[in-house]
Amino acid sequence: MSWIQKLYETYNNSEELIGAGSDDNSVPLLPICHTTQKAQIEIILDHDGDFQSARVIPKIDARTIIPSSERAAGRTHINAYALSDKLQYVAKDYSSYGGKKKSGFEKNLAEKNKDETYYYEQLSEWCSSQDEKHPKAIAVLKYVQKGTLIKDLIDRNILIANNDKLLESWNKEKGKEIPEIFKVIGDQTEAFVRWIVEVPGINCSKTWEDDSLWKSWISFYTKTKVAKSTCYVTGHEQFMADQHPKKIRNDGDGAKLISSNDTSGFTFRGRFLDADQACGVGFEVTQKAHSALRWLISRQGYKGRDGQAIVAWATSGDIIPQPTDDPLIILGFDELPSDKSETVATAQELALKLKKKIKGYNKKLGDTTGIVVMGLDSATPGRMSITFYKELTGSDFLHRLDYWHETSSWIHRYGYDKETKRHFTFVGAPAPVDIAMAAYGLKADDRIIKVTVARLLPCIIDGQSMPRDIVESAVKRACKPIVMEEWEWNKTLSIACSLYKKYSKEDFTMCLDENKKTRDYLYGRLLAIADRLEGQALYKAKEKRETNAARYMQLFAEHPFKTWRQIELALSPYKARLGGAHYFTKLMDEVMCKFVIEDFNSDKALSGEFLLGYHCQRAKLWKDNSNAKDDDSTEQE
Repeated sequence: MSWIQKLYETYNNSEELIGAGSDDNSVPLLPICHTTQKAQIEIILDHDGDFQSARVIPKIDARTIIPSSERAAGRTHINAYALSDKLQYVAKDYSSYGGKKKSGFEKNLAEKNKDETYYYEQLSEWCSSQDEKHPKAIAVLKYVQKGTLIKDLIDRNILIANNDKLLESWNKEKGKEIPEIFKVIGDQTEAFVRWIVEVPGINCSKTWEDDSLWKSWISFYTKTKVAKSTCYVTGHEQFMADQHPKKIRNDGDGAKLISSNDTSGFTFRGRFLDADQACGVGFEVTQKAHSALRWLISRQGYKGRDGQAIVAWATSGDIIPQPTDDPLIILGFDELPSDKSETVATAQELALKLKKKIKGYNKKLGDTTGIVVMGLDSATPGRMSITFYKELTGSDFLHRLDYWHETSSWIHRYGYDKETKRHFTFVGAPAPVDIAMAAYGLKADDRIIKVTVARLLPCIIDGQSMPRDIVESAVKRACKPIVMEEWEWNKTLSIACSLYKKYSKEDFTMCLDENKKTRDYLYGRLLAIADRLEGQALYKAKEKRETNAARYMQLFAEHPFKTWRQIELALSPYKARLGGAHYFTKLMDEVMCKFVIEDFNSDKALSGEFLLGYHCQRAKLWKDNSNAKDDDSTEQE
C-alpha cells in the first residue's frame, strides 16, 4: 500500500490546487466525492429554478466537475450522478420526445425503473437535508421537477426535433448547416447537461467551480456512510470505500487498480470471507489517492501506446523532470539553438545547460523530498496493474536522471516546434519512445513499443545496462538509409549513436576525434568522406539520388574491407567531376594511414562504433566546407 500512501500524501500537500484547470479542459485535482464528465449543454437558471437560457458547449470547454457517489463514479448498479447528468436522467419529458432510456439494466425491470427515478430521489434527499442543502442544488431540483427541460431546449434550438421527436443523428444535406449540438456529439439524446445558477450574494454561478457546493455534497454524502473499519493505509478507523475510482489514465479508462467485487470467481474467495477483509481502504484515502494519480498523469506523465502510463512526482507537489522526457522537453525550446539561430551553441554548452537545469530542481526540492516513479498498464479493460514502482529521495532521483543523460549524450537535430515550424538541436539522451521507434520502426506494433519503453525505465531509474538487443536493432536500422525517409534516418542514426555510447560505456566525444585509431571508428570516417565526396558531385550535376556509400552502407557494416574496395573504385568519376577532389582525397589518405594493416584487411563485421565515426566525420565535413578551397565542392547543401 506504499503507492497509495504516497499519493494520499501528495494530495494533502497540494490541496490549494483543487479545482484548478477545470475551466480549460485539463484534468484538475478533484475534491473527494466528485468526478469529471464532458458536458455538451449548459443551462442557466435563476435562484428560483426558472429557465433563463442555454448554450452548446465547445469541446475545449467541456470538462466539468460534478458531484458523484462512489457507485455513480464507477457507473455500476444505480448510475445517476447527483446534480449534472445525461438528458435521460435530468429530463422528465425525455421519453415524451422519443428519447430511449439506456440504463444497462434492461434484463432487470425493477432495477431499471429504480435507476430512472434515482436521480430525483438522490437530489431531493440532498436538498431536504438540514445542514447540507445548497441553494444552487435546490434551484436545479425545482427546475427538473417541472418536466420541461427537453421542450425548453428545443424552443431555443439547442436540441433538434422532427415531429416532436429528438433526432438521434444528423443527415448532412447540401446547403444546410450542421446544428451546433451535432458538432460536439454524434447522438444528441446522449448529451450531458451542466448548470449555471445565478444566486444573489454568490459570485460564482458555475456549479462546477463553486467550492461551497463541493463541500455541501461532500458533507451530505459522507453522512450516508455507516460502516467503519481499520484503513490499511492510515491505520485509523475510517469509513470504508464501497468502490474505488476509475478514469485514471483518461476519461474513458474503465480499468481499476483496486477491485474486489468478484463474488463468483477467485479474487478473494478461499482466503477471505468478504472483500473488506481482502482490501480495507478508507473512502477518503482512496478518493484522494486516485484523484492525485489521475491529476499527475494528466499534468506531467507519459501516456504511451496501448494504455501504458508512466509518471514521476514529488510528494511535495512540485513539478519535476520526467524520466521519459528528452532534453528538448526538459530545457524547452527557448533554451535551445534553432536552425535559424545566428550562432549555434556547441555540444558542450548544450550539455552544460541540461546539467544546470536538472541541478536547479535540486535547489527547489531539497535532498530529502520524496520522489516516486510509477508505471501503469492494463491487460484487460477492467483491471490495471503497477508495472514499475520506485521510491527515491529528490537528490538521488536527479542524480540518476543526470547520469542517464550524461552517459547517453549525443547531438540530436530532430527537435521540431510545430507552432513556430523551427528545427532545434539538443544534446542528451533520446526519449524512451523515440529509442523504441528507432530500434523497431515507426510502424512497429504498439505492444513492442510499450514493452521497449518499460524495459528502458530501469536503465534510467536504476542505472541498469542498456539491453543489447535494443542497441543492435537500432544500429542495424541505422545502416539502412535507403529504406527510410531522410529525416527518419538522420534521427535513427543519432539515436543509434547515443545507444551504442551508453552500451559500450566508453567516453566517446560528440565531436570528431582525429586521434582515435580504432578500426571501426576509422572505417566509419572513410564511409562519411566517400558519401560527402559523391554527394557534392551529385549536387553540382543537379542529380538527386542516393550515393553509393548510402546504398552499400548495410553491406559495408557486414563486410567493410570487401565493400570499401567497391565504394572507392566507384568514386573515380566523381573525383574527376570535382576537379580531382583534392581535399577529400587528402583527408581519405590521412584516415587510411591511421589503420593498422591487419585491422584494415580484416573483413569482420563492424560494431556500432563505426556509426559514431561516420556521424562525427559527416558533421565535421558539413561544418568545414570552407577547407575545400581547391575544389569546386564548396557549395552548401
